[in-house]
Amino acid sequence: MRRLITRFVLEARGQDVIEYALLSALIGVVGIIAWQNIGVGIYNAYNGWDSGVQSLWVPLDPGGGGS
Repeated sequence: MRRLITRFVLEARGQDVIEYALLSALIGVVGIIAWQNIGVGIYNAYNGWDSGVQSLWVPLDPGGGGS
């Protein structure tokens, strides 16, 4: 087993596997960060839209407002 690990570390083929694993991990981390930022952006856009729509309409006084 020790010989297998030593051969894996010393040969150039093992280097390719490690490089691909590191590249995949980097892409995954960047994807997670981007996804979280997109979620925050969508939340902020929706809240801004909702606040704007709510302020457009003012309901009438239910008491009639007459004299």
